[in-house]
Order: sequence, then structure tokens, then C-alpha cells
Amino acid sequence: MAANNRRMSGKKGAQVGSGGQRRKGLEGRGPTPPAELRKKHKANRIANAKAKQTARRPAPRGRGGKGTSEMVVGRNPVVEALREGVPATTLYVQQFIDNDERVREALQLAGERGGIHLMEAPRPELDRMTNGLNHQGLVLQVPPYEYAHPEDLAAAAYDGGEDPLIVALDGVTDPRNLGAVVRSVSAFGGHGVVVPERRAAGMTAGAWKTSAGAAARTPVARATNLTRALEAYKKAGIAIVGLAADGEHEIGELPALDGPVVIVVGSEGKGLSRLVGETCDFRVRIPMPGGAESLNAGVAAGIVLYEAARRRS
Repeated sequence: MAANNRRMSGKKGAQVGSGGQRRKGLEGRGPTPPAELRKKHKANRIANAKAKQTARRPAPRGRGGKGTSEMVVGRNPVVEALREGVPATTLYVQQFIDNDERVREALQLAGERGGIHLMEAPRPELDRMTNGLNHQGLVLQVPPYEYAHPEDLAAAAYDGGEDPLIVALDGVTDPRNLGAVVRSVSAFGGHGVVVPERRAAGMTAGAWKTSAGAAARTPVARATNLTRALEAYKKAGIAIVGLAADGEHEIGELPALDGPVVIVVGSEGKGLSRLVGETCDFRVRIPMPGGAESLNAGVAAGIVLYEAARRRS
């Protein structure tokens, strides 16, 4: 009986264990973090010092920030954007796409330009990227536009030995109007365009296309507050001329267009906002014998820019 008990006591059964501690002790701790993240390491001290220096460093002037990236969707829009030289980083092509003439042209234009990545993606992925828009198998990614600072435009003019000729847009929300103004500024020797940061058109693919390539050589600056930007121009000795249907002067009678000037153009419907209008040194009107009530921003800016360029020539 005693022997039998000894044999039974030798069997393995439920016993008090270690609670998994031994097993955990045998498990690894994962990959070793890089030296920059390990405390007391020299590389960690250097990285922390650089981070502190960057935090103390003032933000660089002459930057108006970046816009947001944009997707051009659909075969015709993508081909037109590539034809007009709209900046692009990636052309997404749907897998097993019907290889028609527009697809071939898009691939050819992207390849000829260089610097555009070609990516093949399944249709569900393109649907997700475009939020379900009818992309027709082609999606072009446009990078964020790098805006200048309003002060950069005047500084570039003076550096070139010229009086600044700048257009500021107040409440213009149609990107095509912005593109048309950029094109006119380039055509008449202007030095750039200023737009407000909010409630205004930005440099989208539509603006790029309307500018017909002028956006590549004419800077667009973005102002956090347009009124303050105009006041800064005034302090620098630049005349602020606002276009208004009831302006006190006609464009042909205004000597201020001969020198450094910012031409302010309001929206087609509302014109200049109150604060911007009060900031202007002069309010001028464009004579319209035909009786039209107003002109769109692109046409109005082009007329005044022509008059300013004529006087400077």
C-alpha cells in the first residue's frame, strides 16, 4: 500500500506554479530601439539638443505656407492637367483599365515630363482615394502649392530695380478667376498676386490650368489677414488702389499707377469688403460705355494692369 502511494505521489497533476513568470522571463523584449531613442546614449542627447534648437529657432520669413494636396479625377481632366503643365507627383492608373487614346496620352505626357510616379492600383483603392467619384481609372495627385509671403513680392520687385506692381484679390472664390489674374499679371510685367488665407480661391489645379503656365513664373502670396497685408504695403510706400464701380477716380486719371502700386480687386457680386475698401488710398472705376454693371476679376485686373504697364513703358 505504501509502495502504491509512492507511485501515485510521483505522478504529475495540478500543482502550484509560477504564474507564467518563468515563461515571461524567457520571452524577448522586442527589437532594440534606435540609438536616438535610448536614454543616456550619446545619439539621444544629440537628437534632443537639435530638437530644442529647432523649437527655439524663429519661423522663416518669406513663407506664406502650403496649400493642401489635390486629386484630379477622370480621363479628360487628367489629360488636360498634364497638357497645361499642372504640377503633379503621382499618376494612378487602374489595374486592367481599357487602354483608350486618353489613357495612352496621359501615360505618355507623364513619362515625357519626368518626376511623376506611375502607380497601378485596383479600382476599390481608387474609389477610396477619390471618395467614390467617377475617376474612370485615372487619378492625378497634385502637390500642395507653396505660397510666398506678401512681403516677398515687393522685395523681389525692388531687388530687380522695379516699382512693385501687385494684384490683391478680396473675396474672389473662383479658382479660374485667380488663374486668369495670374496670367494677366505675368503678361503685363507684374510681380505677383496676393490672396487671403480664408474664404478665397487658392492655387488649385483649375487655377493652374487657367493661368496657361503663367503660375510657374508668377508667385502667389497668401495673407493671413488681407487688410493687415495692405497696411504693411502702405507703410512701405506702396499705393493701394481699389477697384470699385463707384470709385472717385477713373483709371486713366490716376497718377498712382505710375509708381509702386497694389491693385485690389473685389468679388464680382459684392466688390471690396468694407475694411479693405477703407484701407485703399484710392478707389478707381473702369469706364464702361456699354452699361455693364461689373466685370469679373480676371477682366478687371487685366484692364488696370494694361494701363499701369502702358504708363511704365
